[in-house]
Amino acid sequence: MSKAAVIFWSQTGNTEQMATAIAEGVRAGGLECDLLNVAEISAADAAKYDKLALGCPAMGAEVLEEAEFEPFFTELESKLGGRKVALFGSYGWGDGQWMRDWVERTDNANANIYTGEGLMAHETPDETMLEQCRDFGRGFAAY
Repeated sequence: MSKAAVIFWSQTGNTEQMATAIAEGVRAGGLECDLLNVAEISAADAAKYDKLALGCPAMGAEVLEEAEFEPFFTELESKLGGRKVALFGSYGWGDGQWMRDWVERTDNANANIYTGEGLMAHETPDETMLEQCRDFGRGFAAY
């Protein structure tokens, strides 16, 4: 049986709320799933999972969080070839360029990106968005 991990970084709790809802959806979709803050796992251990849902909000000039998440993802990138990956995060400004850049990096690493794009929430996810996250997780479980 395959196993998924939902790995996230969150400053305000918005991306963490998304991560929790996505993990609920993955489990509802019948797949075993671990929910982990990026500080709790190494890239090497993350690469042991069959499926990875990665979450990080837009920071600064629409980039991944630079102290913890970016170094983790940079190390993980070379291990993503052929792996099923979902990307998600929240943002408060801009137009989602950080997500487009992240999708491109993940695609260039030869990962199989769920839906071909990331799931984005503007600011704090409302119940409608959290249900979208659960649906995203259910779909990712079946992907």
